[in-house]
Amino acid sequence: MSKIKLLLDVVQDMRSLADSLQAVAEVVADSGAAEAELTTTKEPEKAGKTGKTAAKNTVKKDTKAAKQEPEEKLLTLEEVRAVLAEKSRSGHTEEVRELLAKHGADKLSEIDPAEYAALLAEAEVL
Repeated sequence: MSKIKLLLDVVQDMRSLADSLQAVAEVVADSGAAEAELTTTKEPEKAGKTGKTAAKNTVKKDTKAAKQEPEEKLLTLEEVRAVLAEKSRSGHTEEVRELLAKHGADKLSEIDPAEYAALLAEAEVL
């Protein structure tokens, strides 16, 4: 292998690592935001509010949780990129490229977010 090819492989691996780290950071940030929200909604209840107000807070929490469920099911570019990067590192680089081409793109960023679930399902088979 030539030195240039080795350097290109290192650059590709570093990009994959950066994408994976970004996905992890976003998950951790989302978890921290959810914990902070739960903490702030529980504190007023502990302060001795009436049952009626506490019930309103509970309803608000349930409504927020119901709104968050559909959002969590939507895949993000970073989540799909992390999975595809892992597949690529496992020796399936060519298959990943074929999957992207099958969905009409050369790069993951060119794929419609609505197709992420199908792409991820196909990638899991690899």
